Order: sequence, then C-alpha cells, then structure tokens
Amino acid sequence: MEDESCVVNDKMMPFATFYIIIFLIGMAGSLIALWAFIQSRNSKKCMNVYLINLLTSDFLLTLALPVKIAKDFGVESQRLTIFHCQVTSPLIYINMYASIIFLAFVSVHRYLQITHSSKLFRLQEVGFALVMSSVVWLLVLFINVPNMAIPIKDKISNSTLITCKDIKQDVGKHWHTLSVFLGMAIFMNATVAVLMSNGLVLRHLWGKRGGSPEEQATAHHATRNIAMVTVAYVIFFVPYHAVRMPYTFTQNEMITDCGVRKHLFLAKESTLLLAILNLCFDPVLYFFFCPSFRHQITQVFTKRKSQDRNHESDPDQKLQLEPVS
Repeated sequence: MEDESCVVNDKMMPFATFYIIIFLIGMAGSLIALWAFIQSRNSKKCMNVYLINLLTSDFLLTLALPVKIAKDFGVESQRLTIFHCQVTSPLIYINMYASIIFLAFVSVHRYLQITHSSKLFRLQEVGFALVMSSVVWLLVLFINVPNMAIPIKDKISNSTLITCKDIKQDVGKHWHTLSVFLGMAIFMNATVAVLMSNGLVLRHLWGKRGGSPEEQATAHHATRNIAMVTVAYVIFFVPYHAVRMPYTFTQNEMITDCGVRKHLFLAKESTLLLAILNLCFDPVLYFFFCPSFRHQITQVFTKRKSQDRNHESDPDQKLQLEPVS
C-alpha cells in the first residue's frame, strides 16, 4: 500500500519563482514573434507554417503557467488544485509535445532546404505542412484530452499538498500512464528526426569547408545555427524524458519508498522546468530560421538607430540644447 503520509510537493516555492521569470520572458518573446509574423508578408511558406504552429503552442503553454505558479506557491484552494490537474497540467503537456514535434519538422525541413532534395519536394509544400500541422494537433489532443475529461474522485482532500494522482480514479490513472507512454514514443521519434536531420545537414556543410570564402561563411553560419538548435533540444527535453518513466512508476505505486518518491518528484519538476524553459529559446529559433521574422526585428532596430542619428545631427535640436549666454 502507498504511504499516504508521504508528502512529495512541499518544496515548490523555488519552482514558482523561476516559472514567473519564464512566464514574463516567454510572454514577451511570444508577443514580439506574433507581431513579427503578422507584419510579415511571406508567412505562407512551409517553414513559416511550422514556426507559426510552434509559436502557437508556446503561447498557449505560456498562458497555462500562471495557474501552475499559483499552485506551486501553495494557494489554498481545492478548485485551483482541480483546475490545475484537469486543465492546466494537460494543457502544458499538449503544447510541450506539439512544440517537440514542430521542432522536429523544422529540422527535417531545414535538411531538405539545405540539401536541395528534389525527390522529397512535396514535403516542402505549404499544403503538406498545413495537413501535418493539423495531424499534430489532433494527435496531442487525442492523447491528453481524456486526462481532462475522465471524472475525478468524489471526495478530495482540502490539503494543498495533494498531487494530481491523488484526485484521479483508477481509470484516470490508467489513461494517464498510457498518455505518458505515448508521449515518450512521440519524443523518441522526434528525437531521431532531429538528430538525424541535423547530423546529415552538418555532414553536408562539412563537405563545403573547402569552397569559396562566401560558401565557407554561409556554411559556417548554418553550421552554428544547426548545432545550436541540436544542443538546445537535447538540454531542454532529454533530462525530463529520462526522469519521466521512473516518476510514473511512483504514481502507479510500483515504487512506494517515500524517499525515492520525493527525489523522483523533485527530479521530475526540475526537468519539467528545464523543458518549459524552452519558451525563452524559441524566439531565437525564429530569428535564425525565419528570414521574414529576422527582417522585421532588424528593421525595427535599424529605424531606431537611423532616428537616433538624425536626432543627433539636427542643427536646430543642437541649438535648443545649447545654453544661452
């Protein structure tokens, strides 16, 4: 039997503090990216379709954070706990796995662009990207919506230290376990796609190291971007999925030792924080992989610098600033 006196989530305050920072940075980055894509006239491109869907998943994930922040701060509200477990938590996983899949699509499409693969030309069409984006959203919704819809227990403790597992009925626990396995399958396939695509791109770019200076500069720039995306993907998502399955065993009561359960819970929360930190990185991805986004951002700073220079060179403005003798 599970030891009901074992409290695993009594040290959540530091997580809430970090989530506030992520929320502020993520919201600012998402709004800037949204503005740039709205201003862009070249949004109907295959790469941009995936990036816009990635932006959508990031924005929805950001909107879910305030409830988790309140829960981690220990707000005493049974309704808040239920809402977090039934809505916010599934919403986090829906958008996290959507982001993982769209990052894989971005990597695969980048490979097709750089290698100029004509055999797979249809995979680079906007229509195909729209269809695949719809399939992705249907898939992640199918996996996680039942976690929202399956009824919870009739009697729930008023304690703020209960976890989502404590309010689920047996059928809810079983579907949750299944959703974890399906999420792991999504992650494994996406990881293979990301590593293979980026690895093949890096090998292709390595073959251009003996070309002209212009080709070398372009290859160096692309290599840096691809390597950055690959390393970021591994850092953000691999630790969480390394911990996720052992932690699930504690939810299924296959692991009942209280000390182990506490350590696995903290490991899960720490690596989940790292995975959600990806929100702050994705705007950088938009900047490097989306020319229209980069153009809009660069144009803003270029105009600002131009205005500052005109302001400094305006003789009338200088006369106004000079003291009268």
